[in-house]
Amino acid sequence: MSDHASTPPVRHVALIGNFPPRRCGIATFTADLHAALRAAEPDAKLSTVAMTDPGMAYQYPEEVGYEIAQGRLKDYLAAVEHINARNPDIVCVQHEFGIFGGPSGEHLAVMLEKLRAPVVTTLHTILPEPDPDQRRVLERVAAASSRLVAMTEMGRTILTRDLGIAPEKVSVIPHGIPDLPFLDPAYGKHHFGLDGRDVVLTFGLLSPNKGIEVMIAALPELVERHPDLTYVVLGATHPHLIAREGEVYRHELEARVRDLDLEDHVRFVNDYVDAPTLQAWLSASDIYVTPYLSEAQITSGTLAYSVGLGKAVVSTPYWHAQELLAERRGHLVPFASPKALAEAIGMLLSDRTLRDELRRNAYDAGRDMVWPVVAQRYMALFQEAREEAVGGIDLTPLQTTSTTPPQPHLGVIERMSDDCGMLQHARSTIPDRRHGYCLDDNARALMLAAQCEAEEIDGRRAVSLARTYASFVDFAWDEAAGRFRNFMGYDRQWLEREGSEDSFGRGLWALGRTAELTRSHGLKLWATSLSDRVIPCSNFLASPRARAFAILGLAAYLKVYPGHRAARAQIEIYATQLLDLLRAQRREGWTWLEPVLAYDNARLPEALLRAGIVLESKDMREEAVAALRWLCGQQTAPEGHFRPVGTQSFGVAYDAARPFDQQPLEAWATIEACALAFEQTADRFWVEQAEAAFAWYLGANDIGLRLATPDGGCFDGLQVDRVNLNQGAESILAYQFAIMAIRRLRTRANHCTQQADNPVGSAEGAAACT
Repeated sequence: MSDHASTPPVRHVALIGNFPPRRCGIATFTADLHAALRAAEPDAKLSTVAMTDPGMAYQYPEEVGYEIAQGRLKDYLAAVEHINARNPDIVCVQHEFGIFGGPSGEHLAVMLEKLRAPVVTTLHTILPEPDPDQRRVLERVAAASSRLVAMTEMGRTILTRDLGIAPEKVSVIPHGIPDLPFLDPAYGKHHFGLDGRDVVLTFGLLSPNKGIEVMIAALPELVERHPDLTYVVLGATHPHLIAREGEVYRHELEARVRDLDLEDHVRFVNDYVDAPTLQAWLSASDIYVTPYLSEAQITSGTLAYSVGLGKAVVSTPYWHAQELLAERRGHLVPFASPKALAEAIGMLLSDRTLRDELRRNAYDAGRDMVWPVVAQRYMALFQEAREEAVGGIDLTPLQTTSTTPPQPHLGVIERMSDDCGMLQHARSTIPDRRHGYCLDDNARALMLAAQCEAEEIDGRRAVSLARTYASFVDFAWDEAAGRFRNFMGYDRQWLEREGSEDSFGRGLWALGRTAELTRSHGLKLWATSLSDRVIPCSNFLASPRARAFAILGLAAYLKVYPGHRAARAQIEIYATQLLDLLRAQRREGWTWLEPVLAYDNARLPEALLRAGIVLESKDMREEAVAALRWLCGQQTAPEGHFRPVGTQSFGVAYDAARPFDQQPLEAWATIEACALAFEQTADRFWVEQAEAAFAWYLGANDIGLRLATPDGGCFDGLQVDRVNLNQGAESILAYQFAIMAIRRLRTRANHCTQQADNPVGSAEGAAACT
């Protein structure tokens, strides 16, 4: 047996950040990341939550499904509920202190701490010396995140060395860039009326920290040596600067240009340009310059773009530039030095060979930064974060037995039912009419109603519901074909002429159990009459599970009518076939009836055991108990809790069970099979196994989450890092059956304990149990 990674691929990512038409670099980044993830994983679901700054309203595109007003904490708390309800695999956050509400963006930390899904946070600003509020908020964001993304190695160093964040929590993924061809700038200049000009470009939202005035001061010397030079300052003024002082800074720059008599050599393009326009300007430029004034700039999206397009770059040595322009991928000059800028740019304009070398080196380095590559790295990190989140779950041991068993609730069955029958699926707790009905669920519902009637649990409602489900089973029977139909649309039209073998077996199971359990004379007459028509047609079943379901029904029917020759003959045939399968498939480490572990597994040994009781076959009973014991071993996690066979196991021959996804059906089947084994053997091992299976519903499982709900409902399954929040028919029926089975087992086990304690002796006590 080999061990296998069990985490399924990430299929739903929720993105949180700014988004166009909001004008800022993070909005562009979030949109680009969204598009890249969509291209990388076309089948994945992407949900986007956009941050809206104070006083603004945006007509977001359809990609944005939810928005948060930056300053309203209640919006963050409501968004948490919405995101959790959508149940994404990963939440990916674009973090910048200024785009979230509260002191230093603390509202985001409050939000992240309440999310259920693992969080991957990309840090667009990393401060080596944050103020106390910034440090506190960053520590909370980091603690709530499974992984942090820095865009540079320097960013990772600051986070780990200076801020004390665990190195294994931080990954470096570069700023993404478009994947464009390596072109000569001459091809793009005509579009802008710049034919024959030497074009130097700076791009970004205009603000004083960009150092544009330093570059303007360098121009007189440059223009003297390169009279065909045009310096393009591309980009609108930063919206926050506009809000504070309008266009004062831009007007100051324009005045400097006039004072230096440079109007013919400087072009201000006061537009918030889209990606194609930016790419066209970059393509037309000979040199890209970032004359920023501060070293503490951890990332620059415009620098990444220019390198990726193969531009010759001249830059001041802020952190991102130091890293990205190393190894002759660009040229660095001191901060606030017009002379150094003029010398470096002049040198590159004069030396075409050097300029082309820098361009080629930059373009080659940029291949690792193109969005398709970056998106794949994010998806790999998302998968890693999800696996780590699952591996880090602390399974809190729960008390598996309770002095007061939970009460069955027919109300949760009724909420999924109408006058036709029980609907298959639900969205949360609301019946989903799109999927209609099926015999499988209505047969189970009929058995549950009959069991409740027999145990005097809400008897009047139980009989009323039983009649509805019996009517569905009756209508599913096609007398002419001698077969059951299974799936019915909400329009009451059958969707198939013949149902599966499993559905036939479940139909027969329900008939036998109803005949055995009901106290309603009318229901018993109906079940008897239909059973007598169904049993002769049941000899075609080839599936082991369909045969097992049929055996369970036939065994119940024979309790009522022990002289029924057709039922006895058929149960003997099917039981012998199951026994033969078990003996044929058995090998070292594999005591099972099939080469695979699939669904409803415990029903196979349970059916063989029930048949052995009816047929008084010791071999069948012993072999069934051995197979069930082996299955219980497969369904026990190393920590000792119940771990049902996951759906990923289906079709994998002679191999260890995969743990996910886990279905409520398996726990119910295990409880009933173990209860029968205890009834036959008085071995407390079976009580322990059944209790562990029941505790699975209550949170004693691989991820420590409860599937059972207070009203008697049950979530649809346990995934690798969450529960499936829907509550369909199969799941709530399984839990209700499990409640009733564990109540009966606890009563029997308590009785056995009392018998074992009496003076007569353990042999007679065991006999009383069996």
